[in-house]
Amino acid sequence: MTATSPVASTEAADLATLAEKAGTTFILALFVDLDGKPCAKLVPVEAVDELATNGVGFAGYAVGSIGQEPRDPDLMAMPDPASFTPVPFVKEGLAIVHCDPHVEGKPWPFAPRVILRTMLSRLAETQGLEAYVGAEVEYFLLRREADGSLVTADPGDRSARPCYDARGVTRMYEHLAAVSRAMNELGWGNYANDHEDGNGQFEQNFDYADALTTADRVISLRYLISMLAHERDMVATFMPKPFADRTGSGLHFHLSLWRDGESTFPVGDGATDPRGLGLSPTAYSFAAGILEHASALQAVLGPSVNSYKRTGAVSTTSGASWAPRLPTYGGNDRTHFLRISDHHRIELRGGDGSANPYLAIAAAIGAGLDGIERELDPGTVGGDNGASRAPLPRTLLHAVEALEADPVVTGSLDLAGSADGHRVAAYFAERKREEFFDWHAQVGGWEIDRYLTAF
Repeated sequence: MTATSPVASTEAADLATLAEKAGTTFILALFVDLDGKPCAKLVPVEAVDELATNGVGFAGYAVGSIGQEPRDPDLMAMPDPASFTPVPFVKEGLAIVHCDPHVEGKPWPFAPRVILRTMLSRLAETQGLEAYVGAEVEYFLLRREADGSLVTADPGDRSARPCYDARGVTRMYEHLAAVSRAMNELGWGNYANDHEDGNGQFEQNFDYADALTTADRVISLRYLISMLAHERDMVATFMPKPFADRTGSGLHFHLSLWRDGESTFPVGDGATDPRGLGLSPTAYSFAAGILEHASALQAVLGPSVNSYKRTGAVSTTSGASWAPRLPTYGGNDRTHFLRISDHHRIELRGGDGSANPYLAIAAAIGAGLDGIERELDPGTVGGDNGASRAPLPRTLLHAVEALEADPVVTGSLDLAGSADGHRVAAYFAERKREEFFDWHAQVGGWEIDRYLTAF
């Protein structure tokens, strides 16, 4: 990340013009529910004016986790032309446009993109700030055997220390290169593609941008990776911990706040930072807010039962899990919840592959904004500053309880309003509690092995 404010790559234009210039024949009008499930309708370009004017309708209850019952009016997905993304590398003539769901003419408060938009408006109105975000997307490439079991897609990827292995990257060259070319054709600035710490695990990076654009790109990239993997008979999974003995997949966010085209995070000219990280008081207070609300944030950063298999891992084949357990911060040290590798950004390392990027970014900004408004102090640099804070939640249930007890994080989710008296945070918490107990009700192999003849 440089000190220069990024410039949006998509010119302001109406949807019909963008589609014509790109040679688009069909548009995926896409949004995600609270769980991050991509939902879309395939709209022919002949209906682009109708899409741009009135949107396209969905039965909200059928969508999934988005706060509707069967009796409720349709969700109307209203396209944002600034998000228009041609994806001919998936299907010739295809494009994605991200949408803001509305109900009866008003933005739907349970829609993740609406929640993030509202948080960004609050940040601008109260502090005169813009949020810029970079994201690191990690995933596994697998194949499904005839018996239904999943194995590493590359049979040669068996090293005990596969991270950054040149041979592993080369064997997956066609897939990685296809994804890289797609990102660069879209102007995202792919700058690295690497083999991660687990067998079959990869990461592909792109330049940072404004918060909403980056969240859209995370969703688009997951879609692209999944579809391009499918073409090669592979399964791409963003599941946080698909293998007990391998490193899990994170979704790390690099956060910064800008005013008038300049980052507010570096310490000002002529000033010094006694902590030695080169950060401004604004940056430290923002970090302190995230640390203060870390336990509640984990319900959004790690929103699946499987998330806590990643953060609770005691060992992996490579010898490290790389997932934080304490709400600490430090310099260029990957063991912390917040890593500060330079003075332009703060890396939030608590998120994993199941995180909804819109909710995760909105909640993190809300927590950091609370730190700024209260002028919080993050404590001393290094591990000791987490001693007075509770460890991160051990299960999804613990995270949900922390969320419900934290008015700042619940307020961040509820910022866009309510529907029929129901609020997003309570709905989200209840859905996640049900998810935990659905899992808890299952009888697995561990229980059979441990208890079958134990008594």
